Amino acid sequence: MPLLKFLPENTKIDFVGVRYYAFAIDGLLLLASIISIALHGFNLGIDFTGGVLLEVKSAHAIDIGQVRGEVDSLGFPESQLQYFGGGACDSPPNSCVLIRVQPKPNQSGTDIANTIKTKLGSGYTMRNQQVIGPKVSQELFNAGILATILAVLAIAVYVWVRFEWQYGIGAVVATGHDVFVTAGLFSILHWDFTLTSIAALLTLAGYSINDTVVVFDRIRENRRKYKRMGLGELINLSTNQMLTRTILTSGATAISIIPLLIFGGPALFQFTAAILFGIVVGTFSSTYVAAALLLYLPAVHGPRAPEEAAATP
Repeated sequence: MPLLKFLPENTKIDFVGVRYYAFAIDGLLLLASIISIALHGFNLGIDFTGGVLLEVKSAHAIDIGQVRGEVDSLGFPESQLQYFGGGACDSPPNSCVLIRVQPKPNQSGTDIANTIKTKLGSGYTMRNQQVIGPKVSQELFNAGILATILAVLAIAVYVWVRFEWQYGIGAVVATGHDVFVTAGLFSILHWDFTLTSIAALLTLAGYSINDTVVVFDRIRENRRKYKRMGLGELINLSTNQMLTRTILTSGATAISIIPLLIFGGPALFQFTAAILFGIVVGTFSSTYVAAALLLYLPAVHGPRAPEEAAATP
């Protein structure tokens, strides 16, 4: 017997019938995100506010947790640490750390470097020092937001070409919602919004459209097979047929993310938490929202059958 036999088969869930509840839940999430972003904005990290970047090397493997504690004790508004390698940094491994700190008011990059060097002691060597100005950081922030918007629009164009324009609208609404709500999570919880956050949003855009395209493809196949079936019934049939696949895909992805969330430490917590949240929201919108939007758009493949019109209020 297959190990995954416990998963539901031949389900008959009325996804179209509960679409109003799904729209309400998604609407509340969207509203909360809009209010939070409008009132509080984002807690921009060093990548988008400017700061000082230092490359530190030691003759031995560095305990990054210990170094993080020492840097944090200096009271900088924000600090980020990560290992980096290549060249002399591979001998021994983990002997180089990249330190980014947001300076205090009226504090220069040289002052920061000297303060950190004094705190770490003579066992560490400063290999490089860079100051990231606020103008460059603002340009980076604008480029990151633009990249996210263009990614969602490119996905919509792909779905439009792959299927029909009605599917493209459903895809861009569902995917855009998932990305925006996840961005709202950063604002609501006051998490640092950095380049890593942009990477998480772009990852979610690709993941979200994956489930949506699979359901759309099954709808198209079933529409050719059941030409007289109403659109509402067709959406229910197609979504139920793909439900096991959706559960397996989302479950497998979540299982791979949860260990990073628990054991990845502070450096990976916000990234993995955003991905995990996006998986839940993306699966929900792909299952309950994206296909149901087709009910409110002009007919797909010609005029709708009477049953389809009856399914649309």
